[in-house]
Amino acid sequence: MDRARRVPTGGPSRRRLLQGAALAAVPTALLLPDARADVVPRQSRRPADYPDAEWVPASSSNYTASNRPLTYPIDFVVVHVTQETYADTLGIFQNPDAQVSAHYVVRSADGHVAQCVRDRNVGWHAGNWDYNTRSIGIEHEGWVDQPEWFTEAMYASSAELTAYLCATYGIAKDREHIIGHNEVPGADHTDPGPNWDWDHYMDLVNSL
Repeated sequence: MDRARRVPTGGPSRRRLLQGAALAAVPTALLLPDARADVVPRQSRRPADYPDAEWVPASSSNYTASNRPLTYPIDFVVVHVTQETYADTLGIFQNPDAQVSAHYVVRSADGHVAQCVRDRNVGWHAGNWDYNTRSIGIEHEGWVDQPEWFTEAMYASSAELTAYLCATYGIAKDREHIIGHNEVPGADHTDPGPNWDWDHYMDLVNSL
C-alpha cells in the first residue's frame, strides 16, 4: 500500500510512515498465514456498504469526506498488498496521524473482508489524487515477495468484492479498470507484485 494524498503533490512519504510502524511492531513478515495470531482493532456495529464486509472504520483524519459517485465518478478498483498483517493494517488506518487509508482490507487466511472507508468517501491509497477520487482501494494482507500469503480464499473473496463493486458502480471488468497500485500513474510502489496471479483473479471476477 502507499500513502494517498489530499492534494496531487506534497506531504510526507507514506512508505516512511509504514516503515516506522513496522519497526515498532514485532516482526511478522516471516510467518505463514496460518501461523500468526492477529488482534483486530476495535470495531463498530455499523453495517458496511458491502454486505459481506465487517465495518472497521478508519480515522476520519485519513480520508476525504465526499459523496461519490455524485462528486466524482468511480471508475477503477485498485489492488494493493499491505506489506503488513491484517490487524496491523487496520491499526494504521485507525491511527489519526497515519494519513493513509483504503476502502477495504482482505485477510489472507480466510478471505475475511473489513471495510474501513465508505465507498462514497475518497480513500488515500493510490498516491495520485485524481485516481484516489475515482477509485476504490482494496488492500490484501501479505508481502509481495511471499506468494504463500495469496491464498485461494483471499482471491475468491476479493474477486467477489470486486465484482460487486463493478456491478454497483458500472466499472468495466477488465484490466484497464481493475488495476494494480503499480499501474497508477506516478506510483512508486510495486504491489501487488509479480506473484499476484492476475489471470486467475480476473477469471474469478468475470465468472461472477
